[in-house]
Amino acid sequence: MKILDILDKECIIPELRSRTKREVLEELTGALLNFKANLDKEALVEVLLERERLGSTGIGDGIAIPHGKVQDLDELVLSFGRSTQGIEFDSMDGRPTHLFFLLIAPENSAGIHLRALAKISRLLKSSHFRQRLLEAGTEEELFQVIQEEDKEF
Repeated sequence: MKILDILDKECIIPELRSRTKREVLEELTGALLNFKANLDKEALVEVLLERERLGSTGIGDGIAIPHGKVQDLDELVLSFGRSTQGIEFDSMDGRPTHLFFLLIAPENSAGIHLRALAKISRLLKSSHFRQRLLEAGTEEELFQVIQEEDKEF
């Protein structure tokens, strides 16, 4: 599986305006609506907040991978957002989060959902990749960084 199979360039936010966890989830969900207009934004945000109540998807090292499953979706979709300032996201290491990959999966897609999460996690283990994402300027540059790393894995 390649990240660019599920991440459209229109779903990349070079600088999040959000300052809270809920706002981040709303903004990243809004980016998905550019690609999948049939999604119910409020219902999706509630699914994501419910998942966050189980435990934060802020995994540390400035990374969060919020995710959830919804009905009436036929494929995995992904959005990416960056906050150079950092956002409090209840991360495991207690530090601000800068890089957000939001993954939404069809309700009955356990295997592919887990493979996508694993792929994103593997990519983000690379400090070089994280640094490149932080240094990229535009949506196009961010897309190119993800594309280059996606080929390597």
